[in-house]
Amino acid sequence: MTIDYITLSKTIAALAEGETDAVALMATVACEVHHADDRFDWTGFYRVVAPELLKIGPYQGGHGCLVIPFTRGVCGAAARNGKVQLIPDVDAFPGHIACASSTRSELVLPVWNGAGNLLGVFDIDSDQPNAFTQEDADQMAKILAATFKDAA
Repeated sequence: MTIDYITLSKTIAALAEGETDAVALMATVACEVHHADDRFDWTGFYRVVAPELLKIGPYQGGHGCLVIPFTRGVCGAAARNGKVQLIPDVDAFPGHIACASSTRSELVLPVWNGAGNLLGVFDIDSDQPNAFTQEDADQMAKILAATFKDAA
C-alpha cells in the first residue's frame, strides 16, 4: 500500500482546522497516519514534558514506552538533535530502546510549533525492516509543520 500524501494532508488539515491544542492535534494525526498505510505498526507521539524528557502521548497500536529521556533511543535522538531519524534497522541503532519487540524499522520526526518550540516527536514504527523512505520523511515533515504551526 502506498500512501496518498496529498489526500492524507488534506484530510488532516480539514480535521485540524482551527484547533490549537497540541494533544488534540496529536491524537488526530496519530489516528489518520496509522490507518493510512499497512507498514505502520505503531504510530504516535512522545511529548516534551520537562527539560530533556519525553512522555508518551496519543498513539495507535500496542503499548509504548511511557518515558524516554532525550539521551536514549531513536525518539530521544530526534528530540535531542532536532533532526529526522530514518532508521532502516533498529537493531543497528546504538542505544535503541525496544518498547515493542516487533519493531524492525522506525521513522521519528521532531514536532515544532510556529514559535519554534519543540512539542515532542512523532514516532512511526514498522514490523518490517527498511520500511520507510526519504519521501515518507519529507511528506510527514510537511504535514507536521502545517498541522502544528499554531499549536500551544
